[in-house]
Amino acid sequence: MKKIGNLIYVIGPTAVGKTATAIKLAKDLNAEIVSADSRQFFKEISIGTAKPTAEEQAAVKHHFINNRSITEDYNASDFEKEVIPFLEHYFKKRQNAVLCGGSGMYIDSISKGFDEGVPTADEEIRKKLNSDLENQGIESLQEQLKSLDPEFYKEVDLNNSKRLMRAIEVCLISGKKYSEIRKGKKVDRFFKEIKIGLSMDREVLYERINKRVDLMMNDGLLEEVKSVHQYRNKNALKTVGYRELFNYLEGNTSLDEAVEKIKVNSRRYAKRQLTWFKKDQSIKWFEPSQYEEILQYIRNNL
Repeated sequence: MKKIGNLIYVIGPTAVGKTATAIKLAKDLNAEIVSADSRQFFKEISIGTAKPTAEEQAAVKHHFINNRSITEDYNASDFEKEVIPFLEHYFKKRQNAVLCGGSGMYIDSISKGFDEGVPTADEEIRKKLNSDLENQGIESLQEQLKSLDPEFYKEVDLNNSKRLMRAIEVCLISGKKYSEIRKGKKVDRFFKEIKIGLSMDREVLYERINKRVDLMMNDGLLEEVKSVHQYRNKNALKTVGYRELFNYLEGNTSLDEAVEKIKVNSRRYAKRQLTWFKKDQSIKWFEPSQYEEILQYIRNNL
């Protein structure tokens, strides 16, 4: 298929510095940014999602940020159905776009296409899984997935109940492993892909994660969590940073314990992100400090 534009992916674990790198690249390449972060779509939550600041969004135009409400269900398939038509229109005006994020399934939906063979939701199964989560905790979902699909269990964020429930649901509806169904045939896109992965020494990354959590708390994360507490059962909020503080608000843990749990779960999430991305041999890895090398690599491949 004829390529009508270049999509530059900026991929990596949480807190590695994707946003800053993406903004620099967008400026140097006359591009705009498409967010591929599964929580930055939601307008009600900003601090816990490390959403680009107002200044960062003003510096370069960002798309697919604050375009949804936490009351809506939204998944990687929905994302693909919105972003691909957007890019078709976008590449008529500009040659380059930067896709930035750390949500593997959302990134894969753009790069590889979301397998149409993946079943749609089943209300009865979803109700049962939500009940399991409420009454038995996230561990019950983890064990179900481990039994149904040990391969996907090894790579999914085990603290993301939304992802766990979706994978279990697909397994139960289809009678097949989710990891097998979603492998589908890679689509041939109308744009060229250049994938940049950001990584750094793991201890340095973990320290950055710890500091980011402290900054989020200083910036008012607890107040943000209080403001959405009534929606705690919505899928968008069953993730790191929100679930732990909901437990604190409900008297199940101390604030210090909740904050420490956010740090632990964020570090585990970063590890799983790296495991997911390292399987993609088309990603060229750099440290965030190697910006000039990153820019040169991209220009050589445009």
